[in-house]
Amino acid sequence: MAGKIYVVNVGSNASHKFCSPIFGDRTFEFIPIPEDRQLPGTHGLEYRQLKSFYTPDQNLSEYLPESMATITAHSDPEFDTFTYGDNCDVNPRAMGMRGVNRGDFLLFISRLQRWESGKPTERFGFYFIGYLHVEQVLKSVSESPSELEMERFQANAHLRRAMSCESLWDNFWVFAGSSWSSRFYKAVPVTKDLCNQVFVTAGGMSWEWKESRTDLQTIGSYTRTCRCAIDPSYPEGKIRANILWDWIDKFSK
Repeated sequence: MAGKIYVVNVGSNASHKFCSPIFGDRTFEFIPIPEDRQLPGTHGLEYRQLKSFYTPDQNLSEYLPESMATITAHSDPEFDTFTYGDNCDVNPRAMGMRGVNRGDFLLFISRLQRWESGKPTERFGFYFIGYLHVEQVLKSVSESPSELEMERFQANAHLRRAMSCESLWDNFWVFAGSSWSSRFYKAVPVTKDLCNQVFVTAGGMSWEWKESRTDLQTIGSYTRTCRCAIDPSYPEGKIRANILWDWIDKFSK
């Protein structure tokens, strides 16, 4: 896998009233963040409509506050047709994705909460949950795409938002994954040791693990902004990419 690897932090964070659950065998459910507005049913997807990855005839209500049931979810990334979108022109945390090309990877990292005996615990961790192997990119979308593009991207949350209101064709970007894309069967742990082996700062230095911060806080801080984390076209990058893909292959199935 020779494409550049961009790490994208998705799903709920500590500011939300819920968290995607992970279970003892590392199976998990991904719960997206809320939309910034309520969308009509023709375009919006309510939390009560989110389905279990493992048991599609069940929803995810047991992992959410009752008050969230009819709230519109910002279902992004979505792993049915493998798309992801962001406002890469204006969102500082997403601007790095403007360099993404066909053949690159968007590797999704998410904060998950451990559930035991059907109940949430106070144990959290970061995990890789899947990736897009980028096949197509729509850049700075300011109007309805072509019919062919709509057919490919219509499941994405940004397209759904824009179809509900003209003002929401707001120059967002959308990425579509090839058949190589994957939603992992099991969440892949992101550990301090792994990070020290495969990631460096934007300046090429090792991550700093301060005693005043937990490993969870450090990983969250370094992955909050999306950028090219590994470029395998360089010898060192190829080594780090191989370590990462071997780790993912070991834990994701």
